[in-house]
Amino acid sequence: MSVFSSSNNRGGRDAGTSMPPAPQPQSQGGKRGMFSVLGPDVTITGNVTATADLHVDGRIDGDVNCGSLVQGTESRIHGAVKADVARLAGAIEGSVSVRQLTIERAARITGDVEYETIAIENGASIDGRLKHVAVDAGARSFERTTSAPTSTPDITLVSSSGAAA
Repeated sequence: MSVFSSSNNRGGRDAGTSMPPAPQPQSQGGKRGMFSVLGPDVTITGNVTATADLHVDGRIDGDVNCGSLVQGTESRIHGAVKADVARLAGAIEGSVSVRQLTIERAARITGDVEYETIAIENGASIDGRLKHVAVDAGARSFERTTSAPTSTPDITLVSSSGAAA
């Protein structure tokens, strides 16, 4: 009697010992449950594009384009940031275009910010223009226009305790 053989599998290879199939990539956004981490000791010179969620604790000298971005407090990004969802806590020098944006109190942004919805914690710093982009403006379309926004901006101020102000 073999410890690893199946009693239901007589003759031939044991189908239960093969590797599970690789997860199928999703057609839109990042891969569910997958993320990439750039640690605090990592410095990247060049643009970063990620299909998975991206967590940045290091430094990027270039543009960042991803589905979901989490930026650590010690992180530095020198370039444009484009994402569907982002939680920013470090320093950014460049434009930011994000559908659902959360700016934590430790964040320091120097550049223009475009968003559909935004939450800014007390203490966060933005040196640039804020521009609301209407929800119906198109998928991942954050093109700069000279016309006024067509709807009221969704801005939520969050206190340091995490409660809406």
